This record gives sequence, structure tokens and C-alpha cells, in this order.
Amino acid sequence: MPHPKSKALSSLFRSAVKARSKPSSPADDATLKHFVSSLDTSSSSFPKISPKTSISLGTGSETTSHPEDSTKQLSQTLSSILCGGSPDSQLTNDEKPLEKVLDVPWFPTLSHNNISLRRKEVSRERKQKWVFKNTQGGRLDRLVKTCAQKLGTEATIQVFGKLGRETGVKEYKALLGICIEKARTSDDEEASLEQIYKAFQLFEEMKEQGFQIEEETYGPFFMYLIDMGMIEEFHFFRGVITDENSRSPSRLGYYEMLLWVRVNNEEKIQELCNGIAADDGADKPDLTENYVLALCESGRKEELLKVLEIIDITKVSSVDYVASIFKSLGRLSLASFMEKFVSAFKACDYGAEEISDFIFYYASNMPNLAVEDVILKFKDLHVQLVVTPSSTSYNKLVTHCCNSFKVHAALDIVDQMCEAGLTLSIEMFHSILRASEESFEFNLVHRIYSVICHQSLEPNCETFRIMINLHVKMKDFDGAYDLLKDMKKINLTPTAGIYNAIMGGYFREKNIYGGLMVLKQMEDADVKPDSQTFCYLLSNCECEEDIIKYYEKLKCAGVQVTKHVFMALINAYASCGQFEKAKQVVLDKGVPIKSLNEIKSVLVSALALHGQISDAFDIYEEIKNSGFNLEPKAIILLIEYHQSEGDLTRLLQLLEELNDPDYRVEGCCRILLYCVRYNHLSSAIDLLKQLKDTFHDNELAMEAIFDEVFSLIAEIEPVNLKIGLDLLTAIKEELGLRPSRKSLDFLLAACVNGKDLHNSRLIWREYQTAGFTHNVLSFLRMYQACLACGDHKSAANILHKIPKDDPHVCCIIKACQTTYAKSSVKGKKKEGDASNDLKI
Repeated sequence: MPHPKSKALSSLFRSAVKARSKPSSPADDATLKHFVSSLDTSSSSFPKISPKTSISLGTGSETTSHPEDSTKQLSQTLSSILCGGSPDSQLTNDEKPLEKVLDVPWFPTLSHNNISLRRKEVSRERKQKWVFKNTQGGRLDRLVKTCAQKLGTEATIQVFGKLGRETGVKEYKALLGICIEKARTSDDEEASLEQIYKAFQLFEEMKEQGFQIEEETYGPFFMYLIDMGMIEEFHFFRGVITDENSRSPSRLGYYEMLLWVRVNNEEKIQELCNGIAADDGADKPDLTENYVLALCESGRKEELLKVLEIIDITKVSSVDYVASIFKSLGRLSLASFMEKFVSAFKACDYGAEEISDFIFYYASNMPNLAVEDVILKFKDLHVQLVVTPSSTSYNKLVTHCCNSFKVHAALDIVDQMCEAGLTLSIEMFHSILRASEESFEFNLVHRIYSVICHQSLEPNCETFRIMINLHVKMKDFDGAYDLLKDMKKINLTPTAGIYNAIMGGYFREKNIYGGLMVLKQMEDADVKPDSQTFCYLLSNCECEEDIIKYYEKLKCAGVQVTKHVFMALINAYASCGQFEKAKQVVLDKGVPIKSLNEIKSVLVSALALHGQISDAFDIYEEIKNSGFNLEPKAIILLIEYHQSEGDLTRLLQLLEELNDPDYRVEGCCRILLYCVRYNHLSSAIDLLKQLKDTFHDNELAMEAIFDEVFSLIAEIEPVNLKIGLDLLTAIKEELGLRPSRKSLDFLLAACVNGKDLHNSRLIWREYQTAGFTHNVLSFLRMYQACLACGDHKSAANILHKIPKDDPHVCCIIKACQTTYAKSSVKGKKKEGDASNDLKI
């Protein structure tokens, strides 16, 4: 069914189209009417800017000024935009705005040394939000997106016109992406309409500029219309695209089929499927392919079966389309069609490598198959269909295993490839090495390196970096250095990243000497340290003098002072007890505004970690008052170290700021333990209910939380059995769950500590109520409780039930007798049956 908002949006958009030639009404919203009144394609382009016109970016109005004043204003504004602030904000903490940022040419001249340095920095930070590829195109794309978010699409195009920079396809694509994002996230129907119309203006502007509107540009917009079920708008924009691009009709058939599937229009779906069988023009083969692709992706099995009976799979133009068909066959378990198509490919001498790939796509997409079963199916199908597995299909199978962290299975496949004499790639081993790291199977690096050597593959610096990192994580530094020697044997120069891996390992082991030894080795090898090297050195300084020394070295080496360096400085000063100097770091003029909140969050974490809770909360309030949010990790640390009695309200407020599900669960658990420690029963129950809702009745996850809670109850002094018993009742009655065995074990231990025989017997009966049989551990706990409370008859009865074949159990029994009542137990060994109070 169409999205609920789509009907109103459709009505609004149609009204806007009808009103495009009417004068604007003062009673209506001025901005929206501006767009509606200019809907005519003849006047849809954006206003051009004369050399003497400046733009008031805050309001969209225009005023006349001198060109140099306009450039100065625009420079200041864009400087702010690039840093994520408002038009009035600054690039750094310096009081002087950067007025000449736009004076830098589009293709700046850089020295070779600067280029090399920048490459090293980008290599480490390429996944960070504000780091671009070292290309002008990447920076420009980011600029367009940021300007559009801050200024809007019209002002952005005006800005680029003023700069003398032509707006190209990449820029238009970025602007369209902003329109789509705003339309999707808006709850205001008129605001969504405005974004749809802005997209229309952008398409018209592209046509006027002579650009072809290709699928990479219009595709995401059509998917938005489809998701919203906007049928009339879809056909309107389809006309806009078709008029401009003669190659688009067949590809637009894909989107049309998706639209009818999305709105459940069975009549239209059947109409398109029936049209496939009719000879309706030369465009039919391409159109058919796109209909089939849409049916594959939407999982329409009945219609897909009909179409598959008609099409000639060998004439499908794109290998990617064929791959999509085989994936769909796997998802729908259509084995007969898979066999039919493979036979057809074999009959027409289709490439054997591609056929093997298609079999992989089928096997890997079959429902409810474990990785081992996918491998077995892959092999069986190749035998059954008399197809020889190819290197590429084996590579895909290895990747499939690595994605599921089945590293042993991946290596077994590699062994089979070696036996078959197939070509191996070093990139495939990178996938296996990374999967070994993520699955904590570090020791597999030996086997992997052995295969690399025996197959005479040429490992590169990245190969050695990952392998050295795995050795370091096993604390095998000798093995790491052996790999370093192997690098030099094959004339590979170790990078700073490789030495950093070893240095980081030493510092994690608190081996300061080892970490500094690596720095000396870097100097001897003439390897320049990078920002990560100095982050390690600063974070492990033991005194203020060392901090100053390494920071000066960093600046002398010309290494970029990244946000991670500022964070390392904060942690270094905090570790040395220099809290005021840690606070001064965020005031450094080199700290960019875009990273300031993140760096302040690290300051909050460092202060909390070292007991400066009051100061940490002062910085936290400062961040909140600035309109920003504290980073989740910092919030968790505030919760963890803010454990004074009477602070529950503040802790619950911090919890509300955690939106990330994983961090919220962690925050919930930490506050839950606080509630148990300080006897806040109702809040503890509320938090347990929240956790139950988060885990969707996942009993294993809840049992782990119960274990943590009741282990704390067993440790609390003085003993507080009441909250433990109340939580036990709430778990059963309010949450509708059963306690875990460990929870009851911990409660029984608390009874021992409190010498509470009555509640010991109550918990003893709870084992049976929860469906648990009494095991050796529960017998030992109850034996201990009886001895602690002086109930020697019951203790003797339980002692007879405990197996004595385990020497550790015998040691525990002896320790209990020694601690509580050794002499009494000896005197009562021959007493009769156990007390009637204890039913075993």
C-alpha cells in the first residue's frame, strides 16, 4: 500500500503543477509559492548572479555591494560551512575568521614532501567523517553536500556561479541527494512537496545545461517516489527523464514494475508481464530484462515463474542481470530453472567461469543454509551439472566464509584451490587475515603465511601489516620481528603503520621500554613517524616533561596535528594528574570547530576516569549549553564513575541521551547495578523491563543480565537479601521470566554471607520451581549455608548427597568444615535423618 503521507503529497504536487502559471498569493507561504509560481520549464532555471551582486545567505535576499566585499563575505561564510558551524561561526578557536579560504586555487600546488605526508595521514583516517580522498573531486563533492545542507540548493548553485565554478553532474547528483534525504525525513507534507519540486528544478536545470540525466542521477529519486507510492508523480517525472534520454525507457521499466509491486496493483503487474510475450518493438528485449530484474528483487514468485518460461537466458545483455536472476532462483529455491539455465549456457558455449559464478550465486542465496551447507551445495551442484569450479567462484566462496567468520572453512577451500591448480590472489588472503582478526583466531596467521609462501605469492605491505598485527595480538613479538625481516628480504620497505602495530602492542602490555625501542628502530630504518606514532607516545607518557618533548618532536617533524593527537594530549595530561592542562588542550587555536565536540567528549571521559567527576560534569553542561551532545562513550564513563548515592535522577537523564542501541543497553545495565547497590527497587524493575523490550524476549541475553545483577547482590556488604528476593519476585511475576541458575546460586551465596537459613531454604525450593535440578555447586552452597547457620543435621544430610570423586569438591568440603564447624560436624557424623525443615 502507498505510504500514508503519499496521498496528501500527491494532491499537493498536482495542485502545484496546476497553479504554475498563476500569480503568487500573499496569504500563502512565500517560499513554497516561489517554487510553485516558477514551475514552468521555460523559467525553471536558477537565477544568475551578476558580478556586483552579493548574497545574503541567511535570508536568500540580494543586495548590491562591491565585488571584493561580496567575495570576502562569501569566503567567511563558506569557511564556517566547511567546519560544520553556522554562517557566523569560525573555523577554529582563533578569534580571527579565515577570510582567504577561497583564495586557494582549485588545484593547489603542493610540494612532494607535503603530498607524501598527506597520503600517510589520509591512509589512517580515511574512514573518518571529515576526511576526503586526496582528490579535488572528493573535496568538491563534500563541499556541495555541506553547502546544500546549510544553505539550500538554490543558494548553493548561486555560490558556485559566483565562484566561477560550473555546476556539473556530480554537483547536481549531490544536491538531488539532499532533496531526497530532506523529503524522506520530513513529517511536514508541504516541506516534502517543496523538496520534490526542488528536484524537478534541478532536473530542468541539468537539461538546460545540456547534461544527460543518467540512472545514477535519477535512480535514487525514483526509488523515493516508489517508496512513497506516488504514482502520478512517478509518471510525471518519467516523462521528464524520457524526453531527455532516449536510452531510458527500457531502464525505467524496472522502476515501473517496482512501483506497481510497491502499491500492490495486481492488474498493472499482470499487464506488464503479459506484454513481455507480445512482440511490441525492438526495445522489448531490454525492457523484458528490466521487468525480470524488478520481479527478482521484489520476490514475486508467481509472476517470475511465468516470465522465466518465456525469456531466453542466453540473450540477457548484462552478466549482472543474470547474477541477479540466479540469486533470486536461490532465494526462491527454483532448482529446475537453475538447472535449465545452466544447461542453456553450456549449450551455447558460454564462459565456464561465469557459469561457475552463477552456481555460487544460486547456492549462497538459498534460504536457511549454514556456511558449511553452502559449501557442500556449491560442490554438489558443480558435480551434478558437470561444471568445473573456477578461481573467481572459489574466491566468492572464500569471501562468503570470511563474511561469516568461518576462517577454517575458508582455508579448507584455499587448500582445495591449491590442489586443483587454480590461481590464488593476495587480496583473497587479506580477506582471510581480516576475518581471522575479527574472529580472534590470531594463531591462524601461521597457516595463512605458510600457504602464501608455498604458493609463491607476493605479499605486499598491507599483507605484512595485518600479519604483524596478528602476531602482536598474540603477544608474539619475536614472530612480528621475523616478518619484518622477511619484508626486507623481498625489498619491501616497512611503513610507519607496521611499526605502529608493534609499538601499540608493547604499550598495551605496559611495556614502555619496548614501545620506545620501536621508535628507535623507526629512526634507524629512516621511517618517518606519523600522527598515530605520536598518539601512542603521548598516551603513554609518564610525566609532563615527556609530553612536552614528544609534542615538540611532532611539530618539528611536520606531522599534522589531528584530532587524535589532541585527544592523546588530553589523556596524557590527565594520566599525569595535570587536569587544568588537559582542559587547556580544547582551547588550542589549532582545534577545528568540526572536531571540538568530539575532543571535549574525550576530556569528559578523561576527567571522569581519573575521579574528577565534578569537572567532567561542568564540561558536559558546557557541551549541552552549546547545543551539542556528548559522545556515547563519554556518557557511559560518566555513568560508570558517577556512583555516589542520591544521583539516580542525573544518571537516568544521561541514559536518555544514549540513542545508539548498544550503548543504551550498556548504560541501562550500569544504572541497574547502581539501583541494586543503593536499593532503588522500582527503578531497577523499570530498567529490567526496558532491557526485556530491547532484547525482544531473548532469554539468554536476559539471563546474562540477571547473573550480573545477582552476583553484585552476593558481593554487597552488609548483605541486602531483601532487594534480591524482591527482584526475584519481579522477574517471575512482572517480567514473566524465570531466573537463571547462576542467579539462584548467587542468591544462595548471599544467604550464606548473611547466615540466613530461612531464605536459604526458600532459594533451595526455587531451583525446583524454575525447573533446575540440584547440582554439585548448589549442594555445596546449601551445605555451606547450613553449617554457617548451625543446622548440622541438614548439613550432614546434604553431605551424603554430594559426590566425592572430584578432589576439588573434597577440598571445598574440608574448607567449609574448617571455617564453620569442623569439630561439631565430626561429633554428629552418625546422627540420623536430616531435619524435617529441609526437604531434599
